[in-house]
Amino acid sequence: MRVAVIGGGALGSACALFLRRLDRTIDVQVIEPDPTLRWASSARSAASIRQQFSNALNVRLSQFGLQLLREPREWLAVDGEPSPELGFVESGYLMLATTAAGAQVLRDSHAVQRAVGAPVVLLDADALARRLPWLRGDDITLASLGQGGEGWFDGDAFTRALSRKARALGTTWRSGRVSAFVREAGPLRAVVLDDGSRVEADAFVLATGAWSQAVGALGGLRVPVVGRRRTVFAFSCPTPLPRTPLVADASGVWFRSEGAGFIGGWTPRAGDDDPDNPPLDQPDLQQFDERLWPALAHRVPAFEALRRTGAWDGWYEVHPMDHNGLVGPHPDCANLLLACGFSGHGLQHAAGIGRGVAEWIVHGGYRSLELAPLSPARVAAQRPWVERAII
Repeated sequence: MRVAVIGGGALGSACALFLRRLDRTIDVQVIEPDPTLRWASSARSAASIRQQFSNALNVRLSQFGLQLLREPREWLAVDGEPSPELGFVESGYLMLATTAAGAQVLRDSHAVQRAVGAPVVLLDADALARRLPWLRGDDITLASLGQGGEGWFDGDAFTRALSRKARALGTTWRSGRVSAFVREAGPLRAVVLDDGSRVEADAFVLATGAWSQAVGALGGLRVPVVGRRRTVFAFSCPTPLPRTPLVADASGVWFRSEGAGFIGGWTPRAGDDDPDNPPLDQPDLQQFDERLWPALAHRVPAFEALRRTGAWDGWYEVHPMDHNGLVGPHPDCANLLLACGFSGHGLQHAAGIGRGVAEWIVHGGYRSLELAPLSPARVAAQRPWVERAII
């Protein structure tokens, strides 16, 4: 069997890795136009992992991703080379609610998380003040704190480790951009690259992140995934603080420790977002003064004196209908499997998605985790699979 994976970021590399891990007879080629991954979401993200989701499947996907971060020698080491350094900092997430409705979401999610073994605790305002005295909590109705299995890591190093391991298992990489699809009576037979060459395969995987809509359109296929800009700001604080968890404030602002300073950002609400696929390398610096600083100073009094020290931007590959990924065969082209649209949690779920896509291709169905809720067929049926904990 021949499989062509379109996209060599974290998701594409994970698909390639697990295809070769499951069946060494499969010829796997990865097509990637940017070998440096300069524009890849994985290289420009805040690279965090959490178990605090409202759906059990998303929790389990994070738990598998956690295995790779905790045990890189077992999963990602290449013979004769040192175990990859992934920079995993296990420091937890803190989700804050300031309304009764928000508190109920945390309670409902907590029940789901605990049922699948996530070490998460709920805290009222008094308990929160005792644990984190540097945090203002008088307006908090409830907080959820991860006590293990959450934190952040080096997203670029993780993606390169996935790619290196896939290559070591026999995957080949093609540098090029897909410019056309060749379809015959429905199935996809080949893709044409920008240099005119063709890559023929029996199955194809579309893992092109924010570019997925444009790539799908080359074959007349609807892939409702768009790129939305997210800016990450670095800042310092003159008041020494202990290492923080990643704090997701009810205002939509998030922050966490990063070395001697901090990084943070803002999750736009409906109607506040940038247009689809805006240009990058133009961080929205105004956002810091208008959105972040007021919310940060409110939540952490010491941040009143913070100073912005840097900023960068990247794309979230957003599936607007429900902000969950599209995984599995395209309903109009059965031999094209999608692995895109994760709206900010693709990097932490890349391993589980890659394993699932590989199982589908090799076995004809999912074996480890049932990924059917993420099927692209839900789009045409207008059946959103809602995740209530989107950051």
